[in-house]
Parts: sequence; structure tokens; C-alpha cells
Amino acid sequence: MTTPQSTRSTRTMNNTRHGEGSASRRRSPGRVLVGALAAMLLIPVAAVLGGSPAGAVTNQFRGMNWAVLGDNFSTGPLVLHGLSQSDSNATVRAKANALYDDMAAMGVNTVRLPINTHTVGTTWWNNYRGAIDAATARGFKVILAYWEDGAASGGRITNLAAWNTMWSRVTYTYGSNTNVYFEPMNEPHGYSSADWRNIAANWLSYHYSAVPGRVLVGGTGYSQDLRDVCNDSRLRGTLLSFHHYAFFYNAMTYDAFRSHIQTRLGNCASRAVVTEYGAPMSTGLNYADAGSTDNFVRHIRAVTQVMRDNQMGGVYWPALGGKPTGSLGYDYYSMFALSGSGTNLHLTVRNASGHDRIRYGWGL
Repeated sequence: MTTPQSTRSTRTMNNTRHGEGSASRRRSPGRVLVGALAAMLLIPVAAVLGGSPAGAVTNQFRGMNWAVLGDNFSTGPLVLHGLSQSDSNATVRAKANALYDDMAAMGVNTVRLPINTHTVGTTWWNNYRGAIDAATARGFKVILAYWEDGAASGGRITNLAAWNTMWSRVTYTYGSNTNVYFEPMNEPHGYSSADWRNIAANWLSYHYSAVPGRVLVGGTGYSQDLRDVCNDSRLRGTLLSFHHYAFFYNAMTYDAFRSHIQTRLGNCASRAVVTEYGAPMSTGLNYADAGSTDNFVRHIRAVTQVMRDNQMGGVYWPALGGKPTGSLGYDYYSMFALSGSGTNLHLTVRNASGHDRIRYGWGL
């Protein structure tokens, strides 16, 4: 899952307390001609500067997280759910393409993939790259995000030198690929706001192969609050990575969730991508019910409404993989059930109303 073991325990408790129905850049609108001329003139400038043009939005990101079954915090290589460490690059590509076909049918055009220092630069990395290259070859955007190695460092970079070596290799390999985006760290909750912003600013200076416009800087805490990073001039040209889950907080009404989310986006919704949000998809919850009193339903409806209102992109957690829930053998937040064998893999949507609500949030 997206949080260390201790936090996942909190998630489990909060899910029990609040969930399961108690049983449990599109540009600012302008005139057509002016808008068209502005687009022709401004887009190249933004590309050169590596920043985002004023009035930009991020709803070009319609994504899913593809995770390790058991979570991405690992002291070893990251083997995504559905892959095997014995898979060749060609096999990984074939498996990934099968899964991407089914994701694309939902409207997905972005996949967020984890990396760590035990994966990049290894023999497995040569094969793991098949999942990245298969995505970019079909026009998908790929967000590569660093998960601390084993969650043993309490939301801090486990080994700074190894982290920089990892990112140097990744940005050198993919810096010229305009479909690849870089997220220096997932949920940097072990750092103060000032320390995290210094690390992110230093990362941008050091890893110059990564243009700021293709970097997603996480908010403070568990990427929960964008206001400080939004206002840091050193990070002005970047995109921002935002996380919001019901289990982070006490139960709220739908309106309270919407207000809470909008507040933590600060003035930077136009730069923000909700790179993680999710809720149970295997328990029959009805995410189409506007009057639901279920906390998970209210939360997902609120997140997706804020996304749609602000024309923000979102990357749901997870498509598949994640931390298994109880004895289920899978993360009950996962959007899809995995079936098939070899390279003949298939994804089946677990919850039609959840599927539809996520698409709604993307603006579809």
C-alpha cells in the first residue's frame, strides 16, 4: 500500500470505524481565435522553460497505480503484481501490454510505477523497464515514484547517495522521453516542510535531465498538503503530487471532504495531480449514491468532484497490487481483479459504480 505498516494499521482501524456503511490546463476559457493563437505562441515557451503555462490544468493524467502485491515498501527489487522476477524484458512488455489494454478500455492513459534503489541498476531493472517502455510506446504517460526502501526510515530517504545514484540513472535514461514523469519521493512524511522543500529543490538542481515540468513534487506529510510546496518559488515550474484518503482523517460529510481537499490544494490545483486516492472496490459500495452516509462513498465522490471542478488529473490507488486486506489475498481498494496466466492476463472491474466515478473525476 501507500503507507508504512504502522500507518496501514491505522487505515485498517479507521476503515472499520467509518466504512462499509457502518457495517463495516485546459486553458482558461477564452475566445476561440485568441485561445488558438495563445496556444500556438505559449506552448513552445512553456516547453523551453520546463514550466506550466498560467491557467494550466492537469486532467491529461487519467491514471492508475500498478503496485507490488504486498506494497511497494521493499528491501528488495520491486516485482509488480502479475510479473515474476524470472520474466524477461519481452515477457514483462507482453504482460504489461495485456494489462494496459484493459486499463485503456476504462480511459486510462497514465500509469504510476514504483522504483527503489534495490531495483534500478540491477538485472531486474533491465527487465522491469519493459513495463515502462510498453506504456510509453502506446502513448501512456508514466510517473516513476521512489518508495523508501522498506519503510525502515520513517518517511525519509533511506540512503541519500544511493537515492541520487538511482535517480541519475533514471533521469539519464528517460529524461528525453516526454511521456515519463519523475516523482522524487512518495509521501515524505519524515521531513519537516522546510527540509522536504530543500531536498526537492536540491533534487531539481542536481538531476538536470529532468525538466521541472515533468517532475511531481509531493506535498508535505503523506503528500497530504500542497500549500508550502505550492508557495516555494524554487519549485514553481513543477507539477505537484497530492494524496487524499478517508483513513487519513476522521469521518466527514461530503461537503466537509470537499472543503478539506480544496484547502490542502492551496492555490495550486492547476499544478496538482491526485497521485493516490482510493476506497474499497470489492464490498459492493455504491459510489453513484449522492445521498450515501458511507464515509468511503462520500470521500470518493468528494475527491472526484474536486478533481472535475478543477480539471485535475488523478491516479487511482491501485489498479492492482497493494497490501492485501485481511485474508482476501488482495488489496480491497484495487480497481481490478487479475486473471489469466503467462502473458495472457486480464483485468476485471471490481465495482462498476466506482469505475464510473473515477472516470467522472477525470472529466470523462
